[in-house]
Amino acid sequence: MKLAGVDLNLLVALDALLAERNVTRAAGRIGLSQPGMSSALGRLRKLFADPLLVREGTALVPTARAQSLVQPVREALNLIEHAIEDRAGFDPATDECTFRVSCSDYSVLILIAPLIRRLAAEAPGVTIQVQPRSPDPVQTLRDGETDLVIEPVEIMGGATLPSQRLFVDRWLCCVWDGNTQVDDTMPLETYLRLGSVVYSMGAGKPVALVDEHLARLGPTRRVEFSVESFLLAPFLLQGTDLVTLVLERAVPLLQRTAAIRLLEPPMDLPSITQTMWWSPVRTTDPAHSWVRARIGEVAAALDHTTL
Repeated sequence: MKLAGVDLNLLVALDALLAERNVTRAAGRIGLSQPGMSSALGRLRKLFADPLLVREGTALVPTARAQSLVQPVREALNLIEHAIEDRAGFDPATDECTFRVSCSDYSVLILIAPLIRRLAAEAPGVTIQVQPRSPDPVQTLRDGETDLVIEPVEIMGGATLPSQRLFVDRWLCCVWDGNTQVDDTMPLETYLRLGSVVYSMGAGKPVALVDEHLARLGPTRRVEFSVESFLLAPFLLQGTDLVTLVLERAVPLLQRTAAIRLLEPPMDLPSITQTMWWSPVRTTDPAHSWVRARIGEVAAALDHTTL
């Protein structure tokens, strides 16, 4: 007998019939009509090539074949019920897992660092593995190479993956604190005259959104350095007249270690909407949901501050 050709609902009916030994009561037990249960009994007799229940006076009595089916049918149905109802949970205090997160060093500073501090207290078995940014973050999620991607919505374009908005940030001009070429404002002429440090994701990968925007605006800046780090750029300014662009939420942390000044840019620059993305197959995963919620809480605390 091939299982593919068997209506497994018949096992539910058989279990009720073997327990009740009465067609009407068995039908009521599983919500069938009495004719429906009679039909099921007929199909079961054909399936097992056995009458299963035979009448003795006013009672139905199981055959030897039916008796042999009582325990295995009940155990099989219990296994199926448990498989359907028993959803895996996640206990942050005791469970262990690793999450691969693709994001910029800016996101590491703003989001992942405070997340790690929370995890150390709430979920010591959860490890965050930061991966380099990918030129095709959508594909890395679909291929299962990454668990979460944190990127501006502007970079992800028309991605149809599940996502959560985290916060908005804006760009500021940044110069060395000892730069004598810049006063309290940054005129466009000065900005274009000074050499620039720009962010790039590496050879063959896109530059930052703001640099793409500036390239479209023109006139052309004089680019002195291209680095693969948002956070390294301010340190390259030390002792120079160079200028770079930094995101405002990183400024308090940068000012702790870099002697820098911040000025309003001389042109309108698009803000970024930092967003968290994941594969739809991970949406209902309890551990994945828990980590996403913690990242969302860290971001919510940031987004309550006014830029």
